Amino acid sequence: MCDFHRQRDQLAHGAYDGMFNSLYNSITLNETEQCRERYLSLMDSFARKFGTSDTVLLFSVPGRTEIGGNHTDHQHGHVLAASVTFDIIAAARANGKNVITVHSQGFPTDTIDLSDLSPRASEHNQSAALIRGIAAQVAAKGYPVGGFDAYTISYVPAGSGLSSSASFEVLIGNILNSLFCEKRLDAMEIAHMGQYAENNYFGKPCGLMDQAACSVGGIISIDFSDPAAPIVVNIDFSFADSGYALCMIDTGAGHADLTAEYADIPAEMRKVAACLGKEFLRDADPNCFWNSIPKLRKEAGDRAVLRAAHFFTDEMLVQKQAAALKACDFQEFLRFVRESGLSSFRFLQNVIPAGRTLSQEMAVALMVCEHTLDGRGSCRVHGGGFAGAVQAYVPQEMLDEFKKGVDTILGQDSCRVMSIRSTGGVEVICSPV
Repeated sequence: MCDFHRQRDQLAHGAYDGMFNSLYNSITLNETEQCRERYLSLMDSFARKFGTSDTVLLFSVPGRTEIGGNHTDHQHGHVLAASVTFDIIAAARANGKNVITVHSQGFPTDTIDLSDLSPRASEHNQSAALIRGIAAQVAAKGYPVGGFDAYTISYVPAGSGLSSSASFEVLIGNILNSLFCEKRLDAMEIAHMGQYAENNYFGKPCGLMDQAACSVGGIISIDFSDPAAPIVVNIDFSFADSGYALCMIDTGAGHADLTAEYADIPAEMRKVAACLGKEFLRDADPNCFWNSIPKLRKEAGDRAVLRAAHFFTDEMLVQKQAAALKACDFQEFLRFVRESGLSSFRFLQNVIPAGRTLSQEMAVALMVCEHTLDGRGSCRVHGGGFAGAVQAYVPQEMLDEFKKGVDTILGQDSCRVMSIRSTGGVEVICSPV
């Protein structure tokens, strides 16, 4: 039996079950068997694509959810984020060539020639750009980057707002770290690499929240006062012990035509900051803002003022949310979640795209969640807004009722139940004997 088939046999007979139990939060026997089947399917897919000449390394990188701080990061504020149990998994093996080949299930194969790691305009908005960008940074750090073959399968639901792009970036960083860096890169180094690749190779000016949450794992507080060196702090809190389930509700609306809507938010916030003599709202005095509203309305316009008011409101709320979790006061946390959601809807105005009357999917999803919760739990817009997903915290005893109620109105499997994962991007290894 060759090493690959021996490894597959070990997986099938439970050698990785301890790791699965850790990654996916004390899962049941049936769920453990499902995990085995997922990774066995991954290995079989890798074998069909790349052969069985040797063992492979297995990886898992979670998606992420924004818990607090809605559109505060680009103004150098605070956010709360967490990794979730939906993940991207991969099998990878060095190939002895000067080429990286990555096949993601359901997508074309990406092939990267390592002899040229400079950005390519032809790769903008393509996964190849992310692979090339991260490999370039690993090489720049002095590591002997070589070629590898990888097969990936994503279980991060499309359109869920759980940041599959950041998961993929962290995945490539972890593969390179294990194969060529002797695992010397830490989680935040890999997160920065992902952000850099997305900004400078992929062509998207994202922040660091998504990559940090996927890479570090668990619940984290991030202070973006210095975006080049954000302060990341883990928060020790067990959602599993809270009595609530975390749900993500797919609104059914896509982001494709909303670029201008998203761009307007930071632009208008910065316009108000400029009126206050600052570049970002984080540097402005909140009291000065409130005292200057008559002047600001004339200079920046009412929507910009409202959006700035949201920043100051949510910047305060996200810190209160973090404090409530640290104090294990989940009811206070939920109260602040509700206040944050109201601020996003009323002041930030990232629920209904400008001018939309017939199609207001996110507003309808929030209405359905609030009606179904009937005064219990909490819900709010998730992430960028306008489309994508709504986040809900649902009492465990009414979870089945909530899911049925939401799915009945919004469509089958609109409500996805997930949990917070304590581990970020990792190589999946055999359980200790």
